[in-house]
Amino acid sequence: MSSIVTTPEWLQLADLARREFDEGPTLRERFAAEPARFADFSLECDGLLLDYSKQHVSREVMAALCALWRSVDIPGWIARMRVGEAINGSEGRAVLHLALREPQPRAEVARVLEHMRDFCAEIHGAHWRGATGEPIRDIVNIGIGGSDLGPKMATQALAAHRQAHLRLHFVSNLDAAHLATTMAQLNPGTTLFIIASKTFTTQETMSNARSARQWLVAALGEAAVARHFVAVSTNLAAVAEFGIDPRNSFEFWDWVGGRFSLWSAIGLPLALSIGHENFMRLLAGAHAMDRHFCTAPAERNLPAIMALLGIWNTNFLGADSLAILPYSQSLEHLPRYLQQLEMESNGKQVRRDGTPVSCDTAPVLWGEAGTNGQHAFYQLLHQGGRLIPCDFIACRQADFVLPGHHAALLANCFAQSEALMRGRTRDEALAEMRAAGLSAERSEQLAPFKTFPGDQPSTTLLLPRLEPYTLGQLLALYEHKVFVQGIIWGINSFDQWGVEYGKQLAARLLPLTAGRQAIDTASDLDSSTAGLIAWVLEP
Repeated sequence: MSSIVTTPEWLQLADLARREFDEGPTLRERFAAEPARFADFSLECDGLLLDYSKQHVSREVMAALCALWRSVDIPGWIARMRVGEAINGSEGRAVLHLALREPQPRAEVARVLEHMRDFCAEIHGAHWRGATGEPIRDIVNIGIGGSDLGPKMATQALAAHRQAHLRLHFVSNLDAAHLATTMAQLNPGTTLFIIASKTFTTQETMSNARSARQWLVAALGEAAVARHFVAVSTNLAAVAEFGIDPRNSFEFWDWVGGRFSLWSAIGLPLALSIGHENFMRLLAGAHAMDRHFCTAPAERNLPAIMALLGIWNTNFLGADSLAILPYSQSLEHLPRYLQQLEMESNGKQVRRDGTPVSCDTAPVLWGEAGTNGQHAFYQLLHQGGRLIPCDFIACRQADFVLPGHHAALLANCFAQSEALMRGRTRDEALAEMRAAGLSAERSEQLAPFKTFPGDQPSTTLLLPRLEPYTLGQLLALYEHKVFVQGIIWGINSFDQWGVEYGKQLAARLLPLTAGRQAIDTASDLDSSTAGLIAWVLEP
């Protein structure tokens, strides 16, 4: 497997980075010299607007990035993924999450969607009754990773479309505080638990599931389990052993990766929250982005442009993080969702053939919703001295309407991207202070503090509104971005061996932390781990 960094396309980009960034004009200077810069470096597709004019790019840079796309044959990789080739090579699996959102899905997908539709109808129509004969009012999803982050993020994002009579809760953390504080709000007779685990063996999920079961049985008796628990799993034997009727288990498949599984039965809590028709609208939006990604040339392809900009910033301009800044409180969980999607997929230093990666891969993702972040970490963005690309995400229309709020929110969003690009010179700071009536001496004292370097790159993605279809578009866009970057870096974006190793070590340490095995019998412990365990076990 040849190294991407030795290809002519890569070397051309390295040369352009020196000329366009190290020695080239600032973003402010580019905008002054290019009146049509917004028109030249923005792209609209199916109601979405992507403005990347505030990135450190020129037409020559974008042409070179698109040449890189072609050099690694992204269209060929897309075709291999869509026909079900096992492109997840280390696990020997196909990658077919796109099949979950096709308008005419394959038979097994259609069967699960029908099962979800019927179950939603039972819950929403109050036909499903708990052991006490009462309808369900609270639904608790117990899962972790992709079985938690996706449905939790989307349920919050689409809160404006939720069923008013249902409350959704999400429990993931092994820390008892997460489950205990959730159950403290619940009435056992009106609560339904969804246990989301493909294997039905995930430690965190099953520990929480067993504790929830004990809580329910203590209140309503053993027979109540069948009316208050359903499962999203493939392990029907373990589901039945737990006490759940296998007919109330919702299937998904090994060709659905956890962080790409929202579109499957893992999305059951979301479907219950917003209704099955809205869930199908989510799938439709994702499928529309799939069609665009699979057919549009790189120059007009939203996921391609976002992926290539990420490659440019990470590998050629030296950025090591990416700020996700949704100006929507409903998208408050999006940064965490994208952390898993991007860092678990592409946070790797081994290529598909097992050889070392010869360049940086996934940046560190972080972020916060809306104006909250402005009062937390934007100081560092403006004056911290680091190159930190930003993704601003906003909606033309608000999902919750209060007079005056949305216009102010958008004003803040656009102002921040402008300020990061433009900065403020010393002369501008002095002129502003003098105009405000400050003395020349005081203005000179404050000028260093009020000067901003600017030149921070950002992309702004605008949605018409936040609803199921557009959320589907947005999430699929980022999925495809991750796929493209993984192909360019030569890595498998669909395994997660680092996660598995941590679980393996935790299983080895559990008998020690639980006090079932003496520390001095574990000869392979390092002194730090042994010391930590000894300290927590002290009476």
